[in-house]
Amino acid sequence: MDTTQRTDQQRSADRRRRELLEAADRVVLRDGPQASMNAIAAEAGITKPILYRHFGDKGGLYAALAKRHTDALLDSLRAALDAPADRRERVEATLDTYLAAIEARPQVYRFLMHPAEGSQVGDQGFDVGKHSAPLLRRMGEELAQVIEDRLDLGPGSQQLARVWGHGIVGMMHAAGDWWLGERPCSRAELVRSLADLLWGRLAAAGDKVGGPGF
Repeated sequence: MDTTQRTDQQRSADRRRRELLEAADRVVLRDGPQASMNAIAAEAGITKPILYRHFGDKGGLYAALAKRHTDALLDSLRAALDAPADRRERVEATLDTYLAAIEARPQVYRFLMHPAEGSQVGDQGFDVGKHSAPLLRRMGEELAQVIEDRLDLGPGSQQLARVWGHGIVGMMHAAGDWWLGERPCSRAELVRSLADLLWGRLAAAGDKVGGPGF
């Protein structure tokens, strides 16, 4: 098989994978954590063994969907952080971007962060912590890098940036999860309250010389 044939086959496989993930998205939007491999296969117009051939099991499908949605969310968070505004406005915009994303697609959020709620017969061993924790770690590391690149935190800046990155992501996740379930206040009120909590040391930190600023 020559290079051109291999490239065409890879493109075809990538296109088919995207189509299957789009079908899975439609089912998740409808069913949330109860989304099953059977329903996803039916939506895609294929048999479940073919779905398993592409993703292995529900965990493999979950990981592919998680990457798809996490990539999109991180792009949105970076855009909010890099917007032409003062630091407080960008902090609030970043918090609001995360909360708006989970509010807009709550079924997707619940599937990604609470999949065990919808465990079906045959899904034994699908551990929510095993699959959702890496998403939060990835977001924490990404935010830590942004903080380190933009803020002058003095000695031990790399470690402090990682503490802040993971701490902020943990706060957003826990507060957002609670807020999405109970809706005790408006999104704007929650954003302001969380920004107030974060603001002390963030306000005092200087921008890195020659960096993009924060």
